[in-house]
Amino acid sequence: MTSSPERAHTHADILSTVEKVILEVAGDELFLTGPITMATSFNADLELESIEFVALAEKLQLHYGSKVDFVGWISTKELDQIISLTVGELVEFIASCRL
Repeated sequence: MTSSPERAHTHADILSTVEKVILEVAGDELFLTGPITMATSFNADLELESIEFVALAEKLQLHYGSKVDFVGWISTKELDQIISLTVGELVEFIASCRL
């Protein structure tokens, strides 16, 4: 069993990676809207286009390998869940894949 500080560090590392990938996909102008946090919404805050979402999935797959099936995970969600998806939910998903 991992302790809370190790888990938090793991989530912080994943958040940092996800932030870098989002910036690669959507561009540095996202920094103008503020930092990307666990509460950041992909739709309302980042306004990612569907093609950017696909690119995000591809880059996450390249970084984390086949253990992180972003497309499979997102396909299990209802439309309203996808629309309200946050960076934190993605970080939690990635953390659960890597355990």
